[in-house]
Amino acid sequence: MEANVRWTLLTALAPVAWGANYFVTHEYLPPDSPLYGAALRALPAGLALLTLSRRLPRGVWWGRSAVLGLLNASVFFVLVYLASQLLPTSVASTVMAVSPLTMMLIAWGLVAERPRAAHLAGAAVGLAGVCLMLFTGADGTSLAGVLASAAAMLVSSFGHVLTKHWGSGVDVLAATAWQLTAGGLFLLPVAAAVEGSPPALSGTALLAVGYTSLIATALAFAVWFAGLRHLPAGTVGLTGLLNPVTGVVLGTTVAGDSLSGRQLGGLVLVLAGVVLGRPGRGGNRAAPGRAAGAPSPTREQHKETPR
Repeated sequence: MEANVRWTLLTALAPVAWGANYFVTHEYLPPDSPLYGAALRALPAGLALLTLSRRLPRGVWWGRSAVLGLLNASVFFVLVYLASQLLPTSVASTVMAVSPLTMMLIAWGLVAERPRAAHLAGAAVGLAGVCLMLFTGADGTSLAGVLASAAAMLVSSFGHVLTKHWGSGVDVLAATAWQLTAGGLFLLPVAAAVEGSPPALSGTALLAVGYTSLIATALAFAVWFAGLRHLPAGTVGLTGLLNPVTGVVLGTTVAGDSLSGRQLGGLVLVLAGVVLGRPGRGGNRAAPGRAAGAPSPTREQHKETPR
């Protein structure tokens, strides 16, 4: 129980960093360079973690790193960058709060991890809060921005569950480094072909790139994927509700976004969803409905996973 709570708190650092990243991207990075912005977020983070892990992929992990890099870095970061520029900070981060339910359903189908009733209840309450925040008077809402954010949510949910499915027995830091590096390398030639020369960045913009790459990417992805290794996807997904909470708080207190009474009520519901779906005793045990033929945890997983 205590180990699960510690892993949940550590994992929660990621969505808080991501929620702040919407504000940083919206306020300090150039609006017309999503490809370069995504590449500058992924590649330095991947190289930094690669330096720390000092491991290269082997065997099937060359292909897996490419697939995960495309999903979790290349496509996801471009969509998030677009959403951050097209939407108010509070709205851009709010759309991503639908990801807990998406992650649960994908994990159920892909890795036979049946969601607990508390997870589903928490996701439903959080989703109700998202609807209140998103559809009650948010000025400046762009349909293209909402679609970009929704697409980012779908891509990342699938990519994160696939990471959990493939990640057994592989060092978390190394696997994170591989996919971020691959994603950044995919983006650079595309950015050069589509956007031309890299954008000129001021000192403030360079600091913003440092935050998005080292804090909101290298650190956040490392703790997020570590949480996926030790906790059910439903629990990890629910901590993602802290993403919109952070975005709304920063958007209203710093960026000047308006927050109506209904939106405030939605924020309370999102927080209630996190609390409702928190891990309980035995929350990380295999679901009793695990599909027949699904692989049992390895000996190494039994050692690594708090029971």
